[in-house]
Amino acid sequence: MCDFNTLTDEEKKLYHEKLLECANNFGGKNFFLHLLEAIRETKPHPLTAGNSQFDIELGTIKWNKVIFNDKLQLLLKARVNESAQDNFLPDPHAKNYKKILNVVRTLKPIVFHVKPVIKEDGPGFFFQPFDLISENKVKLNPIFDAVFFCSVDTVKKALNYEPKV
Repeated sequence: MCDFNTLTDEEKKLYHEKLLECANNFGGKNFFLHLLEAIRETKPHPLTAGNSQFDIELGTIKWNKVIFNDKLQLLLKARVNESAQDNFLPDPHAKNYKKILNVVRTLKPIVFHVKPVIKEDGPGFFFQPFDLISENKVKLNPIFDAVFFCSVDTVKKALNYEPKV
């Protein structure tokens, strides 16, 4: 998802629609982009927050399990190879396969709830970190990737994408 220019037109359209729906449920594109900028500026990474929550003046992201820094670091390394192998999981014979499978098993049940402070801005939205395609194929959820990892410019491109007719 983070390399938006390499996606097919169908994928671009799909990601555009998903992200636009999330943005509209959080008060619009500007509020959504403001949230992403706040996440990028926060150190240490918000996912490692002990209270499983990230707050800004426009809203809150809450999740139901603490994520430790070692899992976050493995996630960051594994996501780099996802587009090349079309799977978050490496080859089962790879040295790091069990560690990455453990990351997926640990993070898969987590649900992220994003809510704006002002109810009139929208109902908010929720997402999980992974999409399970099959028993041996896992993809990073594009919303999770966009909210926590992709550059704000890439997300802006996706939000402003106009499908070719």
